[in-house]
This record gives sequence, C-alpha cells and structure tokens, in this order.
Amino acid sequence: MKPDVTVTVIVYNDAERLPRAVESVRRQTHANIEIIISDDHSTDETPDVARRLASLDPRIRHLRLPENSGGCSAPRNRALETARAPYVMFLDSDDELPDDAVELLLAAHREREIDFAMGAVVRIREDSGRRTKWMPHLVAERRTVLGIESEPRLLFEHLSTSKMYSRAFLDRHDLRFPEGIHYEDQLFTTQAYCLAKEFTIITEPVYRWHIAPFAGTDAASISNQRDRLDNVRDRVQVQRLIDGFLTESGHGALREDKDYKFLKHDFRMYAGDLPYRDDDWLASFADLMVPYLETLSPTAYARLPRTERVVLQLIRERRFTQARLAARGLGRGVAPRHVTTDAEGRTYWGEDIPTTDWARRELDVCDLELDTRPFRSAQFRHEITEVTRGPGASIDLTIRTYDPGLRLPVGPHRASLVLAPGRRRLTTPFRLSPVRPGVFEGHVHLDLAAAPVPRHGFAGARHPLLRIEHQGQTHTAVLLAPLSFPTLTARIDYHSGTAPHRVTIEPEARGPGRLQVRWQPVGVTARLVRPVARRLARPRVRRAARLVRSALR
Repeated sequence: MKPDVTVTVIVYNDAERLPRAVESVRRQTHANIEIIISDDHSTDETPDVARRLASLDPRIRHLRLPENSGGCSAPRNRALETARAPYVMFLDSDDELPDDAVELLLAAHREREIDFAMGAVVRIREDSGRRTKWMPHLVAERRTVLGIESEPRLLFEHLSTSKMYSRAFLDRHDLRFPEGIHYEDQLFTTQAYCLAKEFTIITEPVYRWHIAPFAGTDAASISNQRDRLDNVRDRVQVQRLIDGFLTESGHGALREDKDYKFLKHDFRMYAGDLPYRDDDWLASFADLMVPYLETLSPTAYARLPRTERVVLQLIRERRFTQARLAARGLGRGVAPRHVTTDAEGRTYWGEDIPTTDWARRELDVCDLELDTRPFRSAQFRHEITEVTRGPGASIDLTIRTYDPGLRLPVGPHRASLVLAPGRRRLTTPFRLSPVRPGVFEGHVHLDLAAAPVPRHGFAGARHPLLRIEHQGQTHTAVLLAPLSFPTLTARIDYHSGTAPHRVTIEPEARGPGRLQVRWQPVGVTARLVRPVARRLARPRVRRAARLVRSALR
C-alpha cells in the first residue's frame, strides 16, 4: 500500500539519539507512513543502528549517502528523490515528533487543497527540561493564509521541520534545499512561503526541538556554533540568496520585513555573544557583516529597539570596545556608562557626539528616557570592578554604579544585594557613595554560607540583583561581573552539616555576563534527600497533599 506521508530523518554521527527520533515517528497515531533514515555518510555506529531500526519495521528504509555533504540539505534532497508518499516531512535525528503530528498536519491537507501545513514547535532544553513554544504568537490562531504578503511576520518562523509539504507543490516549483551551505532552512522556507498560494497554520505542537546550550563543539548544532566565522559567512550568504530570490520572483515588497527579521533575529543572536569576542574576531565579523548591513532597508533599522540599533551602529563603526559594552545591556535594561548631549539637547550613546547624520540617528538615546522614566524602571548600570575572596565561603565585591540620567542625587544611597536560592532571600545591605555626578561606588561582603538554602537542598544557578532605595522607592537590576575573574568554589555545610553543597561563584558564560552563583548538592543531600524531594514535588503528589490538608481543616 502506498504511504500517505514520508517522514525523512536526517542523521550524521548520532547513533545515540537516532533511535529516539525514529521511535517518535513509529508511534505516530497515523500509521500509514514511510520513514526514510537519510545518513550523511556517518563514521560512527549510526549505519548499524539505522540498519537495526529498519529490520524492526517494514515502514523504515535506510539511505546512506556515498560521501559526507557537511550539511542538512543533501540528505534531505536524496530522500526526496526516493520518497513515495504525496506528502513529506523532515525530522532531525536529535529531535522528535509528538505522537499526533502526522495526523494533525495531514488532516489540514485533507480539509482543503493547500501547499503545506505548519504547526507549533516546542523547544526542550536538555540541561533543565524546560519547555517553551517557538514563536508562539505566530501559531496562536488556526487559519489558512492566502499568500505570505498578507502575513510577512511569518518569515520569522523559518524552520522547515515544522511543516508538512505537498510533494506536488515541491516538484512543481523544483523546490529543494540549497547544498554546500548552512542555514538552508531559511532560503527553503522563504521560497516555500512565497511560492505557496495557500498554506494552513494549526495551533497544536507538531515538532519537539531539543536544545543543548552547553554541548561541546563537535556536538553543538549549527545555530550554537556562532563563534565560527564560517557560520557568519554562511548566514550572510543565505541572506543574499534570499534577497536575490525575492527580487527575481516578484516579491520585492517583502524586503523590509525580511531585513527586519534578519536584524531582529539573525544579527541579534550574534550580538548577545559580542562581550565574549576579542578584537580580532570582531574585526573579521565586521568584514563579513558590515557590507551586508549597508544593503538593508533603513526602515528595518527604525523598527528595532534602540539598544539593538546602538550595537549595530557601533559594529558598523568598528568601535568594538563600545560594542561589547552596549551588547551587555541587551534585553536587560542596562544603561550606557556615559552619554553625551549636543547643543540642541539630543543625547547620544558614549562620550562623543556622532559626526554623520546616520550615526546621530542610530546612536540617539533620547527615547530611552534616561532622565524621566519612573524610578522603578529607570536604567542604571551596575558593574563589579573588583572581586576578593574572603574567609570561608565569602567574597568582597567593589561595585560601580553608572547613572547617566542623573536620577540619583549626589550623596550616599542605601543599596543591597538580593540572592534567592529557593523561596527565601539573602539580602546583604551596603552603601553606594558618590565618585562624581552620575557615578557611585560601594563595597559589599557577600557570605554565601548565610544563604537560606532549603533543608532538602538546592540545585541550580542564581544571579544576585542589586537593589537601590531612594525616596521610599526601590529599583532592582542585574549586576554585571568582570568576564575574566577566576571561578571560586567552596563546600558549604548548610543546616549544621545536614545539607552539604558545592557552591561556585563565576561570571555568567553568555548573554550580559551577570554575576552567577551555582549550588550543587553533595553527599547525602545529593544521594537521598534531593531524589525524595523531586518525587514529592511532582504535580500529582502536590495535589494529593493539598487535598489531605483541606480534608484535615
């Protein structure tokens, strides 16, 4: 019997996770499917695993490429050449399909003649198990879209794996994945959006995307290899291919939306890593990125948050030290260290007034309202300038606070560090004293042995917050750490030794680089207490406990 749907599972040197991916396809509620394992010439045990899986289920075929292509495109394209079903889907070996993914997407195709159907993607963090929806606002409502021009924001959902395609649609337009380049999904999906007359969006999850943020270099996904300059080169090259396609296919009206998507999503991914890049890397990055940035629509820049526009402009001007400083504040409400005001009262990032009209427009920070925002949402910048190890599990910190909006009057101010390893907080008060207008400094002794760790232990990381009190109001913000300070580790025997932990103090290894404290239970806490606590924390157990408490009242 001819299958209704072909699901292609691409794999390369992933023998450990391949069975999980294939099993998620085998247990689909719609059973009349074909499963093609397309192996990009793996050199580990993957071929043996694939052959074993094929022997277990007649629906599975194993396809092995004669040589490694180095990407996702070739194994998908080779599988398409042999796929027998009228509808096709793609799955990566490190991900999964929900049990009813095929049934849901196929039902959308059978309701009306469409070119593809797409659904929600659930992202699962391997380190914490936390689940979130990818681009949830784009799949919040079930609907059929008549042409991408009616919803250009969908360009942000550029995954090929969240969709089921009509094979006739792909063949009619000779739509295949570009080979020899990464970020092939972005070009393929843009082409599919533009070429489709109709496509349906459903709200149910149809793909489980496993994220391993701390994977080693060899195991990291392409999107997690942003430190590699060829990664940057491929991303820019794909964008140029997309631009060419939009022009040639008569979809040039989408260019602003596509440019905005690149700035807001693609460039933003690199921007968050800039604090961790040296000048040589940043110079090469600018060589690759800036010529392309010059081609983008000015109106796309204008749609960005001001802080992101500042980072972009500093990279374009090759002011790498300032770019690193600006990038540490992205998404965290962190103020610049310094601002400069011109004769007309316009305020700009940094210590100099920009010299060109474009630079003045991009570095103008008046819309941050540094001097007028409500105090609770005011923007300060708190940086640790010195770290000294104290006795036991304590550290002494010198903290400098920058107040470019001059919200704090000259004079001492009450401040505190707030840290919560569990439900209770450790609050450590100290005083911020003026250095000069807009700059304050303080010294705080943080004793982690005094942290209110629960009796059943705590496993996880917390980032101390800095709280300022002024005229009866409080302001709380992140605390940035020196990225180079050495990791400090100590054993702390909480609760008179009944809850021992290993505690590590370090700078956050990504994003803004906040001060980070990590707790890891050891000894009996790790072996016995934590496993029991986790079982008791399960939803069913908590509900049962609530019922018992209510019955005893």
